[in-house]
Amino acid sequence: MRPVTSLRNVADVSSSDGPRWGRSVLRPWLVDGAVVVLLIASMVLEASLRVRLSSQHPYDLAGVLLIAGMSVPYLAHRRLPMTMLTVELAALLAYSLLHYTAFPGLNAFVMLFGLALHTDRRRSAVAFLATLSVLMVALAVQPAGVTSLSDWISNVLCTAVAWLLGDNWRLRRGRWLSLRERNAALEHQQAEEAHKILVAERLRIARELHDSVAHSMSVIAVQAGMGHHVIDTQPQEAKRALAAIETTSRNALIEMRRLLGVLRQEGEQEAALMPAPGIGDLPTLVAQAHSAGVEVDVQRRGGPRELPPSVDLSAYRIVQEALTNTIRHGGREAQVLLDFGDAQLTIQVHDRGADRAADQASAATPGSGHGLIGMRERVAVFGGQLSAGPRPGGGYGVRATLPLPAAAS
Repeated sequence: MRPVTSLRNVADVSSSDGPRWGRSVLRPWLVDGAVVVLLIASMVLEASLRVRLSSQHPYDLAGVLLIAGMSVPYLAHRRLPMTMLTVELAALLAYSLLHYTAFPGLNAFVMLFGLALHTDRRRSAVAFLATLSVLMVALAVQPAGVTSLSDWISNVLCTAVAWLLGDNWRLRRGRWLSLRERNAALEHQQAEEAHKILVAERLRIARELHDSVAHSMSVIAVQAGMGHHVIDTQPQEAKRALAAIETTSRNALIEMRRLLGVLRQEGEQEAALMPAPGIGDLPTLVAQAHSAGVEVDVQRRGGPRELPPSVDLSAYRIVQEALTNTIRHGGREAQVLLDFGDAQLTIQVHDRGADRAADQASAATPGSGHGLIGMRERVAVFGGQLSAGPRPGGGYGVRATLPLPAAAS
């Protein structure tokens, strides 16, 4: 007597609940129901094809009920594993004692596979020993001439393979789920870190904008005081003071509107007392890059133009961060282009990439990406645009546009 052969179809049916997706593509009861239908169909097919010996019992209502008793319990093996195993093995033993034609080995293998996949190892080991014992008894009670030594060996091997496949699949799925949870936790941690960086960058921008607005208020106070003293004796000087107050106050209002969108929190460090840098300080920045081994070529387009203090500072910081990235990643040459348009300032910083040794060194110690977050936040404050990424010809490029107020007539 040959045992019902392949567990391949069983593994394929159960793979929808396996570690590749972490959850069933279909509902578990649909998968289990399909397995039950296949088990019953295989038993009926084998019974119809196998020649019944004179010592074997023909099929009757009891045989049909026992076939159902060996197949249907698989529907509830996830919720009641040991109970369903007991029902299935009892039906198998009764089926064998009544000497029906088809031997129900596949039912036992599938149930054992399901228990090893969906229960812990302790219960699945008990299920393995119970299944193997019942199968040995079922083979022993068969009439003479029905079984052979190969049947005993094949049933022992199939039982072991079914348990090993289910247990291995369960371990793989557990490792996959653990890895997915770890990745989810890491993504959450990275999101929190990015949020902290974003808040810190906004606080720094708020301090710098505050410095710009404070400077404007100081100018207004000085001009107002001067106008108050000369309004009776020098009306023209008073008018010029009022005009300066009007221009400065309008610029200050713009800065204050931008400042309202940035939140301050307690515990931040005090702002530096030194004046905020700007485009005019690029020579110092170029000298620092040169000392680090990077040759920087600065080009300007458009006529020189006075920039709002906050725009001037943000433009400087964007160039500074782009050159810092070039230094960090082993670049040797960089080009800075400042395009002063009527409505916007365009900043482009390109490098030609690093040599092989420097590129390998930078790959060993990659940057955190915090600078790019800071540049995006600075540009977003003014409603500008930022693009950054590898260049087609090699190297890396940063392009930022900062809107400018209309030029004074």
